[in-house]
Amino acid sequence: MGELHLVYCRVERDGAVLYLRRTPEVFLGGRWELPGGTVEPGEPHEAAAIREVAEETGLAVRIVGERARHSWMDVSGRERRVHARIFDVAEETPRDVVLNEDEHDGFVWTADPAALDLAAHFRP
Repeated sequence: MGELHLVYCRVERDGAVLYLRRTPEVFLGGRWELPGGTVEPGEPHEAAAIREVAEETGLAVRIVGERARHSWMDVSGRERRVHARIFDVAEETPRDVVLNEDEHDGFVWTADPAALDLAAHFRP
């Protein structure tokens, strides 16, 4: 059985957290998630988290702590276990969010994500 390692970042600004909406054409299209993605082979989790935030939002961040770890069986039908780590991060310098339009088509800063259609692994 294979394994997939994912990293996500909780970017907070003025009491609100940044969520991104996946484009309709990608896996889990239309769902909301924290910025993040796949850890490349040999890449440290923290470095992957910083890279993914930059690629998806244009924001420069630094890790300030680890918030959570979750694991589950892949929901796409592949025989693999998915491991995700969520990091708390701080922005180096606040700037406008610039989305990678191949992956996300919207973003929101919110203190109450209950109204968002979150991907299942973000609900806990």
